[in-house]
Amino acid sequence: MNDRGDLQILHIKGHVLAGPEDIRDELWVVDGRITYERPTGTSSRAARDIVTARGWVLPGMVDAHCHIGLDQQGPVDESTSEKQALTEREAGALLLRDAGSPSDTRWIDDREDLPRIIRAGRHIARTKRYIRNYAHEIEPGDLAAYVRREARRGDGWVKLVGDWIDRGEGDLASCWPRWALDEAIAAAHEEGARVTAHCFAEDSLRDLVEAGIDCIEHATGLTEETVPLFAERGVAIVPTLVNTATFPQLAEGGAKYPRWSEHMLRLHERRYETVRAAYDAGIPVYTGTDAGGSLAHGLVAAEVAELVTAGIPAAEAVSAATWGARRWLGRPGLEEGAPADLLVFDADPRGDVRVLGDPRHVVLRGRAVR
Repeated sequence: MNDRGDLQILHIKGHVLAGPEDIRDELWVVDGRITYERPTGTSSRAARDIVTARGWVLPGMVDAHCHIGLDQQGPVDESTSEKQALTEREAGALLLRDAGSPSDTRWIDDREDLPRIIRAGRHIARTKRYIRNYAHEIEPGDLAAYVRREARRGDGWVKLVGDWIDRGEGDLASCWPRWALDEAIAAAHEEGARVTAHCFAEDSLRDLVEAGIDCIEHATGLTEETVPLFAERGVAIVPTLVNTATFPQLAEGGAKYPRWSEHMLRLHERRYETVRAAYDAGIPVYTGTDAGGSLAHGLVAAEVAELVTAGIPAAEAVSAATWGARRWLGRPGLEEGAPADLLVFDADPRGDVRVLGDPRHVVLRGRAVR
């Protein structure tokens, strides 16, 4: 396979993992789309017009929590956003859920060589309760109106900041009263959008779930009391374990707020136990890295490995980054007629998830980009 970008027919043989239990011998890519039927006329095509590759085939991976158009200081220019998207592509992440960005990245949709993005609009945070230059910073009475606006600007998601450090208390604390969450989440659902929230701590979770939230990012504050509630309501989590691994470094810099530092260390220490308890309870778990703030892009394979370290079976961790994540986000995988966004590996990633870190081929919209 090469990167000519002008090939009409691609033939992949070996093990096509169309689903967790759906393994096929081959697929074809014709005019950028997948088919399992041998295209008519291929026997008479010149060899140069049909490219054959072999290996284990998976749908393009999903980074369900990253930030294109954002760095530690806030919004970035288009050149930097392009580099971020290309880094994700090279790592095999071909579908990105942008979990909050102040930049307008709609221009990426016109680029055939960049991953597809599902946007959650801009973060919505309480005044002076989040990272500077990242979010709309508002008060509770305005929350529903801002949620409605971001729902109309996004791609079916809205992102709240559910908790952050309260400098008066010197620790993590909830950002929103329950009545404001009830109004805001109802408004998002009326607009046809789902709602997710950044949450590190324990205290914000019950109100968010009972108000009808659809997903929680990080979810390090899950406890024996809230795990059953999440499971009952079907609220998904995106643990971003590659990000929570940085909590000790954050705590080291928080000498001014010792309660906060100690809290972050406790959340870090039990992070794997928390994720495994969520999985065991039947809570949907998906891969996300939180890349684009302080973390580099291209870490989705590392996040899958972290899920395995937490105790999630390898096949389920792979699903959390491929078939399962795409189904959750309403995007196709390797179905007949779907856009050909796929990866080819030398071995079965379900046997060793480290394989995900080195795709032999990356095919985006039917074109080999690696």
